[in-house]
Amino acid sequence: MLWDCPLLFEKLFVEYELECTRALSTSLGTPYLPACKVLILPTGFANKQYTKTGVGLKHGQRSLEKFVTKGGTLLVFSPLVPQYEYEWLPFSLKYVMEENSCTPQPVGKHEAQKLVENICPPVGCDGYFAETDADVVLTDDRGRPIMVVKEIGEGMVVATTIHELPSAGFFECRVACTKKVKA
Repeated sequence: MLWDCPLLFEKLFVEYELECTRALSTSLGTPYLPACKVLILPTGFANKQYTKTGVGLKHGQRSLEKFVTKGGTLLVFSPLVPQYEYEWLPFSLKYVMEENSCTPQPVGKHEAQKLVENICPPVGCDGYFAETDADVVLTDDRGRPIMVVKEIGEGMVVATTIHELPSAGFFECRVACTKKVKA
């Protein structure tokens, strides 16, 4: 998990009996970041009131793309700022903050949708994606993208505006389906 201080989110991994290491985003591409299968950017990564995590993302752009290309999964939650363009991702993605509760609507079928399995609707969303060239796999009640997936090489980037803790099924699938990769 890319973050700079302890988070409640980390207790989820203890509950799921999964290993979790917190690392600074500035460690991307350095020997200080251990190999992993899933790299997580929690909600609020771009909001300077919560963290300085957003600072290292632009510098770590190549490392993140290499991580995904080699088979890793990058799970990105929302930035929690009014508008945000994910310039450090290898595809187009623009976010608009707007709190709303919704019942996620699946678009097709994709394993990333397991992120919200067993979560009773409505779910909290803190925005939507206004523009993307990734595959939309979940929309809100108004048809706006709230989860997108971009497969790159052997891995994938999953980006979501859903403000809920991910299900165990998502991690079980990603841990079983991927190999450890260095970011």
